[in-house]
Amino acid sequence: MQENSQLTVLVVDPNPGIRANLQNMLNQSGISRVEYAVNAGTAVKQLSRRGYDVILCEYDLGGGSGSGSEGQDGQQLLGDLRHHKLIPPWAIFIMLTSEAAYDKVVSAAELSPTEYVLKPFTAEVLNQRIQRALARRCAMLPAYQQVAQGNSHAAIRTCVDAAKAQPRHAVDFARLRAELHVSLREYEQAEGVYRQLIAARPLGWARLGLARSLVFQNRVDEGVELLEQLVRDNPRLMAAYDLLARCYEERGDHTQAQKTLEEAVGISPHMVRRLRKLGEVALETGDVAAAEKSFKQVVTRSRYSEFRNPEDHVNLVKALVRKGDQPAAVGVMRDLERSLRGTPELDACMAVSGALLHDANGNKAGAIADLRSAVTAVRAGSALSPNLKVGLTRSLLEHRMDEEASEVMMTAMNGQDGSVTLQQAMNVFVKAGRPDLADGMGKQLRAQAQILLGVADEKRNMGDVRGAVQTLLEALHMAPGNLQVMIAVVGGILRQILEMGWDHPLAGLCAEQLEHIRALDPGHPRLQALDEEFASAKRKYGISG
Repeated sequence: MQENSQLTVLVVDPNPGIRANLQNMLNQSGISRVEYAVNAGTAVKQLSRRGYDVILCEYDLGGGSGSGSEGQDGQQLLGDLRHHKLIPPWAIFIMLTSEAAYDKVVSAAELSPTEYVLKPFTAEVLNQRIQRALARRCAMLPAYQQVAQGNSHAAIRTCVDAAKAQPRHAVDFARLRAELHVSLREYEQAEGVYRQLIAARPLGWARLGLARSLVFQNRVDEGVELLEQLVRDNPRLMAAYDLLARCYEERGDHTQAQKTLEEAVGISPHMVRRLRKLGEVALETGDVAAAEKSFKQVVTRSRYSEFRNPEDHVNLVKALVRKGDQPAAVGVMRDLERSLRGTPELDACMAVSGALLHDANGNKAGAIADLRSAVTAVRAGSALSPNLKVGLTRSLLEHRMDEEASEVMMTAMNGQDGSVTLQQAMNVFVKAGRPDLADGMGKQLRAQAQILLGVADEKRNMGDVRGAVQTLLEALHMAPGNLQVMIAVVGGILRQILEMGWDHPLAGLCAEQLEHIRALDPGHPRLQALDEEFASAKRKYGISG
């Protein structure tokens, strides 16, 4: 385990007196390499530049002299750091909080810190907590390093062996093992691990993990039943509400999804991503008042974050316009332009917001001009979310700007996150009363997929096996139900695996596509050969199942 003299510590606290006191305590424990951040923004900048062995963070980051009472708290900072991957999974993040705030902080925690330390505390207590966290990290680090190297299967084996050798950390190893199975799409294996954990002790996070593995296996009804019971038994397990709301959405029950998110926000009102989701769902249900309230909170709470999103202002403008409060919407646009100047999405967000206002005021020409500006920004590569692009597409369709609508939707489908599927895109056009455009887009995508199959062949013939697979995956995204494309994808993946080694995510996709082919054409002449080739690859690398 690392010696105290070699540890690097970042102290995040706005109060200079407390920072000095913490340094004295750390020095007493032999820790002298200490740096400071006075607020969340400073901490983000420092952690973007370098890593630290230990982060000691005050929960109430608004309490320092001259810092003001607003800004992010320690829990929000931790959420940003984890969400944007500024700290690795093995980072030691210790939250310092008063006893009066402890229940609120712990019960509503979105992402648990490594440790909590209640104030007041002694140097001895602080050192004990640091040593306990270091011991756990030391035990888990070999598995984490294998994950970082892309060898998750080896990390799973390490967890199994280490749990036997170090039983005090057995639960931690089991939890990591289950999470790795999920990341590899091995949902049945993850389910088995979670059920073993629950049999020994019905921990809330294990039951949540079980529910998640069931949902990923398309056993949504079982997942919902488990989640509904889980939030009754653990009403402050916030992630359970998020997953439950998502399940309700998949069922098409937006009203119940909104109710679930509102319950979660009532318990933990500071999580920006949940507030944003609540606003989006409320707009879907037509609850403009709830949407306005949520988006106002999002804009206010993220004002002090290093990860502000100008699209939050657009959503608030949308809610205010639907409410009929155009003057307030104009005020939000002014704030957007003033406070987020310089962000790459600003021009597009201003244009989309302007179009919404012009439409509300009956200014069709003004709306069309702003929509054209928004399309220009999209063409220039503005990093808009798929959701905003879908909304922009709907507005373009309302104004009969058919060519631009198809163009924007294509960029939404071709984004790196691939969150807009072909079916979702087609549904937008059909709901707008334009099935002809949906058919046209489908033909265009199929034609592009055929071109990509040719490109993949060229790459494969030149020996670029990985490049060929990536091109095939692009074709699959454009034509997900095309048998020719699915056959080509499976063949390409198997060639890469056999030549370059086992790849769990690709193997999972391969198995998934084989099942789709079997469902569409069980007598396809290539199916049996591909099944045998996949089985051969598993035998070659000693993969069970």
